Amino acid sequence: MELEGSRSIAADCATVWKHLNDPETLKACIPGCQELTGNPQDGFEAVVKQRIGPVKATFKGRVELSDIVEGESYRISGEGKGGIAGFAKGGASVRLTPTDEGCTLTYDVEAKVGGKLAQLGNRLVHGFAKKMADQFFTRFQDVVEERDEEADQQAG
Repeated sequence: MELEGSRSIAADCATVWKHLNDPETLKACIPGCQELTGNPQDGFEAVVKQRIGPVKATFKGRVELSDIVEGESYRISGEGKGGIAGFAKGGASVRLTPTDEGCTLTYDVEAKVGGKLAQLGNRLVHGFAKKMADQFFTRFQDVVEERDEEADQQAG
């Protein structure tokens, strides 16, 4: 399944880039994230609890960044195992484009699931993946804009 979208963020692209690489920001934005350790260079380990339809699972997995063009784009890939619930894996290409109002973040996401999750059907899984992406990028935009406002207030 594939998803794509974009967000106009009221912050410069350098600030958005910094947050895309910040474990604290990512942890705060990933729905159900209980733990996120690591760094952009070596990758991240994550623990995420989610309910997808009737299946509730704790996913443990690894997230890595690749194809990095500093300040402009990267590819984020990950795989999580949820025990008997199955697995989820996927990735996203993220691009930043400066605008007069700040920065546009564009993303193309693809995801695959297996095990019990795959038995739920494409429609349910696709709806869940879209909801997760929307929640992540809405939270991300809120965090970046909120922190950018705080920095402006402290500087002024």
